[in-house]
Amino acid sequence: MFEPVIAPSGTLLGLLQRGRGDGTLHALTAPRAEALAALNHCVVRDPRHDWQVENRSLYYARLYLDLGGELDLIEAHLFDVEDHFDDEESRTGLALAVLGHLASYGRRDALELLRRYAATGSNWAWALDELALRDDDAGLRALAVPVLARFGTDAEGEAELAATVRDAFEPRPWRLWAEDPREAIATRVRAAQEAGCFDRWQRQMRPTGPRPGWSVQAVFEWAEQGIERGAALHVPAARCLMAVAGPEDRPEIVAAAQDGTEGARCTALRYLADGNDPDALDLIEAAVVTGSAPVVEAAVDAFERMRSIAAVDRARSWAHRPDPLGAAAGRMLACRGGAEDKELVLAALREAVRGEGPDAPTLWTLVDGTGRLGIACAAPVLRHVYRETASSHLRGRAARALAATDPSFATGFAVECLWDCEETTREIAARHAETADARVVEQLRRLAADPAEEAEVQTAVRSRIGPPDAAAM
Repeated sequence: MFEPVIAPSGTLLGLLQRGRGDGTLHALTAPRAEALAALNHCVVRDPRHDWQVENRSLYYARLYLDLGGELDLIEAHLFDVEDHFDDEESRTGLALAVLGHLASYGRRDALELLRRYAATGSNWAWALDELALRDDDAGLRALAVPVLARFGTDAEGEAELAATVRDAFEPRPWRLWAEDPREAIATRVRAAQEAGCFDRWQRQMRPTGPRPGWSVQAVFEWAEQGIERGAALHVPAARCLMAVAGPEDRPEIVAAAQDGTEGARCTALRYLADGNDPDALDLIEAAVVTGSAPVVEAAVDAFERMRSIAAVDRARSWAHRPDPLGAAAGRMLACRGGAEDKELVLAALREAVRGEGPDAPTLWTLVDGTGRLGIACAAPVLRHVYRETASSHLRGRAARALAATDPSFATGFAVECLWDCEETTREIAARHAETADARVVEQLRRLAADPAEEAEVQTAVRSRIGPPDAAAM
């Protein structure tokens, strides 16, 4: 996945790329051609840093509806010659998801595009999943021949078909085709379904990894083998230690945490921290100073998982450290500290924004902690994160923290959050936005009536406006 280039937050394109509610509000008042150009840019050049987690498709689909947008550029993007060479889901996934929402809103042109792409496009499986939720039986049956033609009839092709059927995200088309009146299609799909079930059973009967009776040293060796293969296995290895290690094995585990191989050291640190071993904190501190990068990361992660009073006390003494352990201490206090830790959490928040910018991964925890502790003087920093971050999830966390710390939230950011791309952010807005604003009342009613809206959002909306026949607000 390429790294998206995000426009400044004060531009229409930058707002739409971030999925902010203000993006929709600005687009609806901008010249239509300018708004559609920015919208199409976002859909064909996915702006999300994490396309598997962040939401944009419903947000963009709603804006296409509001603007009466044509789908010519989406069509050109899907059927571009590049589709034959770049079959990564990230290239076309957002466009297909937008089309899926548009089809659910009754846009026939979107439904036809999905059908065409499912028949001929490289990311056909995604398009088929969208159609599985929206198309009728006749439309799906018409795709059976072109989809099955993608798989050869030799042993390799049939094995590939069985794996595809087994792993299908939406099984409806395959179930429909298994009952197809065309015998050749039904027989082939049923055989693939049976082969997929048998393969899943075989994999369950051939487990890999630790076995009962393993020794502590065997677990360490398994973890080290993972390092050699480029797979971090210290977390499951630590769970294995819980099963195989006894009190008599503690000296061996402590020794591994001090100077064992990389896999053994990561495993031992995780095991000792999870068990609140009295030496765990000292060993973690030493590992951060002397360990390799994977060991440092494992030590920090192990520390952040600790729940003891001793760990929180140690976090207070580590919070000023200019290293990963100091950053972890700030996050621990954000999660588990008390009112006396507000200054330390605020300092960590400010330092993270100043040193790493508004998209720093550490901000997720610090922003949550700022809201949990109700640090009112953090509101200016939270507003900055809200405006500038490219992560719609982090923006939603900032909105939640602002709702707990900023008295102006209800009449400010909460209003635009009703149009945000993330349903959790819209839910926050539905609970807090000031209804004296006519735009708020209108949008709440729209969300309540929209069948594509998430149930949690509609529940929050109903808590504000009541049933349709209720008295006007």
